[in-house]
Amino acid sequence: MRTAWLGVLAIVAIVASGACGDDEDGGGGSASCSPQEGTGCVAGQVCEEVEGGEPACFAPVVVEGRVFDLGSDAGIAGARVVARDENQSSISPVAKTDASGAYRLQVPAKRDAAGNPISRAFTLRADAQGYQGFPKPPRVALPLDVKDAAGPTEKILKTPTTDVGLVALASTSGLGTISGTVEADLPGGTLVVAGGATGVADNDGTFTVFNVPAGAQQVAGYKQGLNLTPATATVTAGQEALGVVLAKSGDAVASVSGNVQIVNANGAASTSVILVLEDTFEPTLARGEAPPGLRAGNVSGGFSISGVPDGRYVVLAAFENDKLVRDPDTSIGGTEIQQVTVMGQNVAIAEGFKVTGALAVVSPGAEGIEAVSGTPTFRWEDDSSEDEYRVQVFDALGNQVWETTGNFDPGGSAPAETTYGGPALSPGMIYQFRATSIKGGTPISSTEDLLGVFIAQ
Repeated sequence: MRTAWLGVLAIVAIVASGACGDDEDGGGGSASCSPQEGTGCVAGQVCEEVEGGEPACFAPVVVEGRVFDLGSDAGIAGARVVARDENQSSISPVAKTDASGAYRLQVPAKRDAAGNPISRAFTLRADAQGYQGFPKPPRVALPLDVKDAAGPTEKILKTPTTDVGLVALASTSGLGTISGTVEADLPGGTLVVAGGATGVADNDGTFTVFNVPAGAQQVAGYKQGLNLTPATATVTAGQEALGVVLAKSGDAVASVSGNVQIVNANGAASTSVILVLEDTFEPTLARGEAPPGLRAGNVSGGFSISGVPDGRYVVLAAFENDKLVRDPDTSIGGTEIQQVTVMGQNVAIAEGFKVTGALAVVSPGAEGIEAVSGTPTFRWEDDSSEDEYRVQVFDALGNQVWETTGNFDPGGSAPAETTYGGPALSPGMIYQFRATSIKGGTPISSTEDLLGVFIAQ
């Protein structure tokens, strides 16, 4: 079975040189190549930005990998793969996998004067019919570094971590596909939503949304700074609805602002806030998908997210791994999950968000997805203030498979722990455990939203 790394957050090194023309990569082109238009270079080369200089022609940086079924290791044909930055904005075209699940994805690569990569963070997203999209919490992308790409004509990055494993849906009955086009300037990266399922628009605006429930579905698109007119598609199970058009209706100029209060943070000083689409929000796990750009980082007090398209959003604070979590104590103000509706107007959230220090995960999944065999024991930092703990285990599809409560405090400074007692774990399935500390019947802290993740062997 394939346990090897299921996706990718990548720290991309990006390269450049002087003027378009011959260079150490064997390049050639005109003196006015355009990275935006992709023109001005000879076949086999691409025009890239150059730090401190004019754009130039270089051998492209290409990520190669494979999209596969985590349960069977079989390649998945027709999957769509795209590179995105830390704000989920697309930075590449969309690549499609071949019959064996293989893909080639060209990544824009800014270069220094010597033609070497300059670091830049990005992640890969992958989607396919019959599979849960990646990444989707609690699964997170794993890091790459394009400085390791090598080759005389193309700079190739191909490692075990460029392979993306997908989790098969429990059932595909009643699901179909929607395809169409986003008609706007720079449509690439637009998050398209239909029936709770999502897809990403390519640079030319074309998109595909897999696993859409059959029936009449509203199709809507979201990208920072852009408002799109929704469309309607009739989805038939096992078939593809074609020709859906999402046309630009205007610029998105609204902002969502508010305040974060960090309390009992164990030294953590800042967090992030994201806007996730209400249609994708899962209340049980308090997670959802954020359109590109709708994120504020390094937040220690006030925050503002600009260019918010019209729509209904859920506002999540401290969702990323930053040693902080949303304060779970609903008996005090500022701990309820906030929902906002944007219709061209600025929205100020009156009640601030309270976030607090997380309970550190010890094992499994303290730093990333961890493979486990047999019956796992869950360990986490003991909360000295608690009366008891609630421990829950979810599978990657969001189903709770087990829950227990009890006083799992071992005494002293040792971690709290309990052993899994639910139904047999399915090999190849990804799970997450969450521990919540409780005092006087009220939750006071928990493990982080995206840690405690493991894969059953």
